Amino acid sequence: MFVGATDRSPVQKGMKEDRMKEFVIEKAKPEDRDAILEVMRSWNMHYVPSPEMEKIEMDLDEYMRKEDRISAMREYIARNEPHPLAPYPPLVINVCLTGSVPTKNRTEFVPITPEEIIEDAVKVYDAGARIVHIHARDEDGKPTWKASIYEKILKGIRRERPELICCVSTSGRRWSEFEHRTEVLQLTGDAKPDMASLTLGSMNFPTGASVSDIDTIGKLAETMNEKGIRPELEVFDIGMISIAKFFERKGTIEGRKYFNLLFGNLGTMSATIGNLAQTVAALPDNSTWAAAGIGIFQLPMNIAAVVAGGGVRVGIEDSIYYDIAKSKLADNEQLVRRIVQIGEELERSVATPEEARVIVGLE
Repeated sequence: MFVGATDRSPVQKGMKEDRMKEFVIEKAKPEDRDAILEVMRSWNMHYVPSPEMEKIEMDLDEYMRKEDRISAMREYIARNEPHPLAPYPPLVINVCLTGSVPTKNRTEFVPITPEEIIEDAVKVYDAGARIVHIHARDEDGKPTWKASIYEKILKGIRRERPELICCVSTSGRRWSEFEHRTEVLQLTGDAKPDMASLTLGSMNFPTGASVSDIDTIGKLAETMNEKGIRPELEVFDIGMISIAKFFERKGTIEGRKYFNLLFGNLGTMSATIGNLAQTVAALPDNSTWAAAGIGIFQLPMNIAAVVAGGGVRVGIEDSIYYDIAKSKLADNEQLVRRIVQIGEELERSVATPEEARVIVGLE
């Protein structure tokens, strides 16, 4: 308790301000309790037990217990119950704008030049997309690995929509040389990719094979780590998830993981709900995912992903048509707006740019 420095007498109620300026500290005795409470009362620092205080405390304790129960219930539901009983995560839409197969001869809507790709990227972002999966083409419209062309595309997108996540291709479908596949990963500054595709195995397409042996996959992942570029993990067969787990055990793949699950290609997983469920169940901890359907399976697998709580990959690379009958050519903006509308009907909101970056592991 406080004791005056001059007379060391107990501090009493109403002590003049000038006598408070000098004091020493002594250990209080039980009999000093009332005097201490009186001193503290004028500063509203006291605690005097009363029926009112007891009721307030009891109400507060009950409120906190109730809030704890509600919080625990919400956590349980989020972990164990299906959507929409468990809240949906924000919807992340990834648009594969160009690919390596579609040509202007087949569809006028495929963006080929850097200017067209930039324009399309702006449109899909404004429509609700948060990631663009980019393949570059040369002056003749053919697929290219050249970083100089990727640089024009990435700088243009960053200039127009800096929040848009840019993911570049390191696919082995057109060329197998490691130097070609990693040239785009050397870009820096405004041209540095946020993400890069990492196909987790080899497969057959109707137009030829895409080859990625385990050694190449590991080297690609290591290069991405060195450059601070997050991998977009592409899965065409469930066994490819075992490759991701293998490299995660080695520490080559780490942290939050973003998987693109692709269904409906002739030589890989067929586009069924069962295959989607099995593949999602096999993903390692701390993963998020998006689903894509090739050709006529694009819309069914996109809808399944929205319902199941995943993200969506959509775009002309996977299907140039808007409808199953193949009577109407699609553009990328239309495809995105359709997914946004489906999400709205299910009361599932599109991710903000900031939310998308957290969801895919960029922040």
